[in-house]
Amino acid sequence: MSIILIAGVDEVGRGPLAGPVVTAAVILDPNKPIAGLADSKKLSEKKRELLVPEIEAKALAFAYGRAEVEEIDQLNILQASLLAMRRAVLALPIVPQEVWVDGNKAPDLPMKVLTFIKGDATVAAISAASILAKVARDREMLQWHEQYPQYGFAGHKGYPTAAHVEALRVHGVTPIHRRSFAPVQASLQLV
Repeated sequence: MSIILIAGVDEVGRGPLAGPVVTAAVILDPNKPIAGLADSKKLSEKKRELLVPEIEAKALAFAYGRAEVEEIDQLNILQASLLAMRRAVLALPIVPQEVWVDGNKAPDLPMKVLTFIKGDATVAAISAASILAKVARDREMLQWHEQYPQYGFAGHKGYPTAAHVEALRVHGVTPIHRRSFAPVQASLQLV
């Protein structure tokens, strides 16, 4: 009996004021289970970092997708997230028969797509995708912190904390800020 190749897909970074939205698509190998998969937001940073090499080693396939700040501002965050999901699935070296997506919106793809509310907590392949995407985006935000330390990206990863909004007010907007998001627009109007 042949297995159905299912790609789990999730995104990270819809809420931040800065940086890309990052997605991952993962086809798990049913013969190589991975212990500890869960919603990436429920895992410690250390646990996520430990799981990434195991997911990459045991998965049948995985790929990343992203939408840049300019695309987010042009399309809106939902459409940019769906575009990034599509890119991740189409980048997979193995074509899945089905794609299972966290949430209730599905990207346009040439195969069957199912959505799962809280799928990152209940579907192993989506959990794996959630972990890969979160670690990849967090690592990128740490790199941006090196370039723009006054914004505190290492701590909040671009999310709209009080410190981040205050940094926007004091230091202005960087090229990685999403100009279509209200707190960033407010800072642009101060200039």
